[in-house]
Amino acid sequence: MNSTNMKNSFRGRRRVLLGLLIAAVPVAASTARVYVTNRCGTTIDVIDTGTNKVVETIKGIESPEVVRFSPDGGRLYIDTRSEDVLLVMDRKSGKIFKKVPLSGWANDAAVTSDGKLIVVCIRNTGAEAEDVGALDIIDSKSLEKIKSIPVKRGLHDVSLTGDNKYAAAGSPGGHFFTVFDLQKMEIAWELPYDQGILPIIIESNPDGSGHRIFAQLNQTNGFSVVDFATHKEVARIKNPDEPKGFTPGCEGISHGIGIAPDHKTLWSNSRPANAVFVYSLPDLKLMGHVSLPETPVPGKAPRGGGPAWITFTPDSRTVYVSTCGTKSVSAIDVETMKEVTRIPVGEMPDRISTLVLP
Repeated sequence: MNSTNMKNSFRGRRRVLLGLLIAAVPVAASTARVYVTNRCGTTIDVIDTGTNKVVETIKGIESPEVVRFSPDGGRLYIDTRSEDVLLVMDRKSGKIFKKVPLSGWANDAAVTSDGKLIVVCIRNTGAEAEDVGALDIIDSKSLEKIKSIPVKRGLHDVSLTGDNKYAAAGSPGGHFFTVFDLQKMEIAWELPYDQGILPIIIESNPDGSGHRIFAQLNQTNGFSVVDFATHKEVARIKNPDEPKGFTPGCEGISHGIGIAPDHKTLWSNSRPANAVFVYSLPDLKLMGHVSLPETPVPGKAPRGGGPAWITFTPDSRTVYVSTCGTKSVSAIDVETMKEVTRIPVGEMPDRISTLVLP
């Protein structure tokens, strides 16, 4: 064998050896899925957080509102704008095996961490233009509604304390939020406002008890801060004036707020800025912002994409923001505060939620 052939033979063997070594290294499996409800369509897209690609599309659900999960990941709890029921779906087979009747048109829902209760915000219990609301409580074992707690106006968004003892839900039309005692299944306290309440999130203490409530208001570019123990507003945080100039792609001003699982940052969407602002916790110091996709309009300046909802990977490394006007979800690296990819989804992506795989 001449020297040239020997070199080529060696290179070929080296490539095979490297290939075998690479094949022997296990690929890290994705630990979570992000579920995206396409509210103006009939689908729910499922994003693999390891690849940031849609790996499943659930079809045939008209105007889906939100997806929540049993703790073991076996069940999906879905409410829609088309039926006054909570759909219970087997995740693996995709079959709906129960429809739980609700008190009316549902918005958000949440599941206690022990999986025992599902709470559903009812935006309207009647047929009148002025909504009347309720918090429906469903037992996950019997899959029956065991309580409906009425409130004066419709409820939009709900959050639970870490110890599962309380739920807080806001009312856009009623200008208040209500805190419910889930053990007594009654209203614990309410806080009135000068404007409507949009998304809401509870910050819990290390023992799971309520510490603060962050509530977005429909006429404020920012959010309200409420002390859970005293039931009083202690601050109102206004987002910076820049960036600005975007006409919201969807209704509302600030819409979408979330706390990273490591409790180090609070992320709050702004439609006039077409951006998500990032605040450190617990001091609420502004860390910066991430600009979000714009909606192109032929012959006119682009509009804001209409940032809608926020969710995170369980390791707090990536935040996902749905923009209802762009048919996309932005995946943002938390450490660098940069958009790393934009994931196409269905018509008017709305509420998004993270399932941690068992």
